[in-house]
Amino acid sequence: MTKEQILATFDPSQPGAAQGQLFGLPFSADQSEIVVVPAPWEATVSYGSGASDGPEAVLEASYQVDLHHQKFPDLWKLGIHYDSENAAKWKSDSDQAKQLAQNVIEALESGKNLADFPELESDLAAVNRASEQFNQEVENRCAHWLGQNKLVGFLGGDHATPYGYYKALAAKFGSFGILHLDAHMDLRIAYEGFSYSHASIMYNTVQLPEVEKLVQVGIRDFCEQEVSVARKHQVVVFTNTDMKEAAFAGLTWREQCDQIIAELPQRVVISFDIDGMYPWYCPNTGTPVPGGFSFEQAAYLLTEVVNSGRELIGFDLVEVAPGDDDWDGNVGARMLFNLCGLLAKANGKAVGEPIKFQ
Repeated sequence: MTKEQILATFDPSQPGAAQGQLFGLPFSADQSEIVVVPAPWEATVSYGSGASDGPEAVLEASYQVDLHHQKFPDLWKLGIHYDSENAAKWKSDSDQAKQLAQNVIEALESGKNLADFPELESDLAAVNRASEQFNQEVENRCAHWLGQNKLVGFLGGDHATPYGYYKALAAKFGSFGILHLDAHMDLRIAYEGFSYSHASIMYNTVQLPEVEKLVQVGIRDFCEQEVSVARKHQVVVFTNTDMKEAAFAGLTWREQCDQIIAELPQRVVISFDIDGMYPWYCPNTGTPVPGGFSFEQAAYLLTEVVNSGRELIGFDLVEVAPGDDDWDGNVGARMLFNLCGLLAKANGKAVGEPIKFQ
């Protein structure tokens, strides 16, 4: 069927068809203006695992998301394609690298010096090589879609996953800033010896010459090394403690959002670690920390970024890890739909007029 025929016959008020596409949408890649690249990878997980199952959990939960979004009622008509081409390979590669990484992590936790154990040093080197290969494959895949002028979003996996995505965006668009919502700074240098640890993603990212600004929001866990890195690279940090104290003193969320947005350059990428929100939204995420912000606060901030006239060129959503029920995937799927709407709106796509009831 042509896209015109699909638009004429598809009923968005009915449940979507669970056929491997986000939100049950019936569009092919060619018919979709938005492509989401899933990366089920968590090779260097250091606490709770499960993020590599996040993309599948989000996909499954997405079939239950109503398409008539209040802010973007026509978003579904653009088409959102779930590019599962490399997902199985990346999951398999991650599982193999993760086992080697766990050998290293357990040795370090027991106080061993890796230099005394050539086998462990070999495992560490193998994980770093696997991560480099993964990053290159992600970059290539994202560049493929960007080269077709698709709007490309990225779905992890743990927070190590979007590095190749950032490189693809840099090659396509040049310089940009990153709005990073997270409980953690992720500025550790080669955490536990892993060059591409989930805890090192933003350290690696700020080394890219195209990344001109990093603005972090919701931070509530960091080490001394990360503070030093943040100061060296002039990272702008809005910690959870500072933001809550400002709110208690009377500063509204809108005023705080204005302060955050004022720090951003014109071209922006959103990096959304799900553990930035209050832990009850995604309780199974790998490294939960008390405190955070609500779903509605995050949605408002991101909406205001787009309303400010900033050019949103991409987003990543990471660290969703499913539990015994569908709750984490449900939250992830709804934030993903919202991010797709914002990406489309910022790029002049017809997403419909917001629905008003008063």
